Amino acid sequence: MEKHWLELSISIPAALTDLAVDELCAGDCLGANVEERLLDTFVLPDPDADTPDCYRVRFYYPPVDDPAALCRRVQLQLAALPPLVPGWIPELPEVSSVAQQDWAEGWKQHFTASRFGRRLVVKPTWEEFVAQPGDVIVNLDPGMAFGTGSHETTRLCLQALAELFDEAPRARLLDVGTGSGILAIAAVRLGATTVVANDIDPDACVVARENAALNNVAGRIEITDAPLEALTGEYDVVIANILAEENVRLAPHLLTHLAPGGSLLLSGILREKEDLVRCGFAPLALIGPDVFYDADWCCLHYRRPI
Repeated sequence: MEKHWLELSISIPAALTDLAVDELCAGDCLGANVEERLLDTFVLPDPDADTPDCYRVRFYYPPVDDPAALCRRVQLQLAALPPLVPGWIPELPEVSSVAQQDWAEGWKQHFTASRFGRRLVVKPTWEEFVAQPGDVIVNLDPGMAFGTGSHETTRLCLQALAELFDEAPRARLLDVGTGSGILAIAAVRLGATTVVANDIDPDACVVARENAALNNVAGRIEITDAPLEALTGEYDVVIANILAEENVRLAPHLLTHLAPGGSLLLSGILREKEDLVRCGFAPLALIGPDVFYDADWCCLHYRRPI
């Protein structure tokens, strides 16, 4: 039976759209669509686009027994946002059901082949690509999991990862918040021999397993939805492409899994929250960070002393 989700549609002032998406996606909202532009936990509207007074925003939730109660809760959450638009009172969202396939298909219009470093290429399964000698190809069908390489946060991680492997072999890698599995698969393709992909969302783990099988690396990646605190082992590279606040919350556990001399890559971080992450990691015995930027986002690269 095909899985369905709840779509809650509501008109939100442009000045509040970013905050609304961030607030709801920090909870049990699975993603959002703003005026035909696909968004998820990380995505902001194009700052260069003409800005209307309001956007029609669609929020996606797993099925619940009482959709009307969910609509009332979302209305209250939106009403509690900072009063950037005086006098705005959120309406009760309209609710409908949407099939998983309909939502997943929306990725295709935003996802094309991209190159990272000297040899890593990430491409969608539906696109033809002529590889150059030495290219390492990752085929991907992201489904409903975050991570195609088209968003700045994932691009930053892929570029940093490709450069690390171009610099020297890395045997062991832990990918926290693996999403589609793109970073874990890329690590195997680049030469890692022990790779653990971790995501607390079981649906993301399903997609990651499918993509690992698609790339013939299923037996070389351990994919788990166990909490990070429950994992064991040390790794030469630890990647956490998650929200800034989650990076800070998990800082001690990330360090526990980072081997001496290892690299820690933190992404999913808005530039305005760079200092928050720096402060959160300042007490730890780490070197760095080197910081890389892409549009409104940044990636922090720490190293653990040998």
